Amino acid sequence: MKKLLLSALMLLTTQALFAQVTTEKMITDWERAKLYTKAYLDAMPEDGYAYKPNPEIRSFAQQMGHIADANFAFAAAATGKASPFTGSVEKMADQSKAAIEKATLESYDFVISSLKATKDADLGKDIKVFGQAAKTGTAFEKAFEHQTHHRGQTTVYIRMKGVKPPQEMLF
Repeated sequence: MKKLLLSALMLLTTQALFAQVTTEKMITDWERAKLYTKAYLDAMPEDGYAYKPNPEIRSFAQQMGHIADANFAFAAAATGKASPFTGSVEKMADQSKAAIEKATLESYDFVISSLKATKDADLGKDIKVFGQAAKTGTAFEKAFEHQTHHRGQTTVYIRMKGVKPPQEMLF
């Protein structure tokens, strides 16, 4: 019985250690995500930015703009800092490769700089994100999930333009 209790305690302790999220780990993940997204932006040819696999869905540029808009919004909500971007990247008039790449990468820079200014102790702070109660750390995690989801969707866009998408960057 003692061995069973000791094993259970060790398992719970190990899970707690692995589950601990730190700003340092999030910064590392966001820096990697920025490089990965830049590889996607670079892979799509200029004429592919307006491409839509179906008329009812976003173009490649709009998908990247949507990622940028959410990155700015989540980081602003998580930290209380004003977003440096006014308006919507997804809906801005200039949907060129240069304009979309610039705004999208700036959104990653905003998230990363916001994380660098956030203490680990603040990750558990109560905030509101899009009207929902959340924790600061959760806002950054949801932002990461969101950008991963939409970047993944653009893999199909790139393939349909006859280009091989970037190699996965898990580490």
